[in-house]
Amino acid sequence: MLRTHTCGELNATNINQTVTLCGWIQKVRKLGGMIFIDLRDRYGITQLAFNNETNAALCQQVEKFGREWVIRVTGLVAERYSKNKNIPTGDIEIIASEVEVLNESMTPPFTIEDESDGGDELRMKYRYLDLRRNPVKNNILFRHRLAIEIRNYMNNIGFVEIETPFMIKSTPEGARDFVVPSRMNPGEFYALPQSPQTFKQLLMVSGFDRYFQIVRCFRDEDLRADRQPEFTQIDCEMSFVEQEDILNTFEGLIKHIFKKIKNIDIDPIERMTWADAMKYYGSDKPDARFGMRFVELNDVTQHKEFKIFNEAELVVGIVAKGCANYTRKQLDGLVDFVRRPQVGAGGLVYVLCNQDGTFKSSVDKFYDQNDLKAIAAKCNAEAGDLILIMSGPRMKTQKQLCELRLEMGTRLGLRKAGEYKLLWVIDFPLLEWDEETQRFYAMHHPFTAPKPEHEAILESNPGAVNANAYDLVINGTEVGGGSIRIHDRQLQNRMFKVLGFTDEEAQKQFGFLMNAFQYGAPPHGGLAFGFDRMCAVLSDCDSIRDFIAFPKNNSGRDMMIDAPSTISDAQLQELFISVNTKQE
Repeated sequence: MLRTHTCGELNATNINQTVTLCGWIQKVRKLGGMIFIDLRDRYGITQLAFNNETNAALCQQVEKFGREWVIRVTGLVAERYSKNKNIPTGDIEIIASEVEVLNESMTPPFTIEDESDGGDELRMKYRYLDLRRNPVKNNILFRHRLAIEIRNYMNNIGFVEIETPFMIKSTPEGARDFVVPSRMNPGEFYALPQSPQTFKQLLMVSGFDRYFQIVRCFRDEDLRADRQPEFTQIDCEMSFVEQEDILNTFEGLIKHIFKKIKNIDIDPIERMTWADAMKYYGSDKPDARFGMRFVELNDVTQHKEFKIFNEAELVVGIVAKGCANYTRKQLDGLVDFVRRPQVGAGGLVYVLCNQDGTFKSSVDKFYDQNDLKAIAAKCNAEAGDLILIMSGPRMKTQKQLCELRLEMGTRLGLRKAGEYKLLWVIDFPLLEWDEETQRFYAMHHPFTAPKPEHEAILESNPGAVNANAYDLVINGTEVGGGSIRIHDRQLQNRMFKVLGFTDEEAQKQFGFLMNAFQYGAPPHGGLAFGFDRMCAVLSDCDSIRDFIAFPKNNSGRDMMIDAPSTISDAQLQELFISVNTKQE
């Protein structure tokens, strides 16, 4: 080894020892006859001291050193005169006797410090430099630690980690596939897996009754802070289980993670039906750290003179406690918020519950004090509260009010970092109707089992069928989801027909799975956690990019290696892909 110690492990117990360190120069400071260098590696920082009076030649050598040079230094550990209590090595310094330059460095395009002066695009272009910064480095180390804890727990309860293929068959359901042309099979393509779904079901047929995998997955979909074209799942499946068994098993995993990683004891995770989540929060992934639950107000707002409410499918409100003192400017700001394209509402009605028991609203022309009192009573609003009301088509209005609720929760400091509220959301609809294509689509995927009590109405009333499905939600973020799977060939065929598959299409796309079901498929189910999302949620971060060593930007580009990129005409011809003639 080129070094005897790392830059993060020396302390007062090492005083008078001769040591050798290697690392990158964080800073060079010249103070009178002394030169001090902060030497950094991934373990920490150690101060090096060079004394011009005792070793002028060495000082002359290091005077030309710059940031991010890679050096090897040997010297004596000494007590530091001016101690730094902010770092573990702050009690000591190295009185250098030898220095070797292992590699010089250009001046970095941004400062490699906790608070950098580099923008997102610049830091992504030089990601290998960004990874040297403590916040980014610590996120990657956190990800590693979380993966180790997961693997240890899963191994201890009998799960086997099995790798599944990355080059598979393309299927039209779900998000778009990334496809890979096959040179050996002209005109045919592999797809990169959106998940190992069918393979883990085949593993259940194979008798591996407890499978898991921390696996890379790929989806060609529009990107945002919590999405990447390639991402990592904690993929799991179990045989001979019902929904309750799966929830209990993986609730144990989540409790283990919170205890080991955050030293937090998690209470039993609350269950909430999808219908209640939509009714009270307008979202299937509600942030339940705070209240402000929806109150439906059709019965106390309609049949007056206000046409907008009278014609609405849903009139619904929330109560912002203690906000009746909002100014007109603040109220107008909330109206502007809901009118943003990202929310898409036409407007907002408010009712101020004054301290003297009177009410003031934006619709006083249509509602008298008794009407407003009835609205307040329905909302359980008290003097000093602010009622915010929206109306329109049910699903659209619920989503819009959900955005306003989250905004109010943020403004009022109710979405607190370090505070965690977990929910199992259960009883999802099995199918959702798409107006554009005039057909049903699987809300999760086509292998999700309906609730046993709903199997009889699968064909006659498919929109009313609930799925044996569940999601884990933490602080308003869906971090995992799964279901009991269909393991019976006949029921799977019925499901395909409801989804509009012909027998030929079902056989062509999923025949391998259907055929396997004929050879003794056990009852099975599972789920997958978003590993990147779990890292972000546990660290109170909004973006999963911070926990991926080499992420893509919001356009799906890798700024560092400049991918995706074109390939040569020769490569295209080799893959039997037509080459467009270049125009002058």
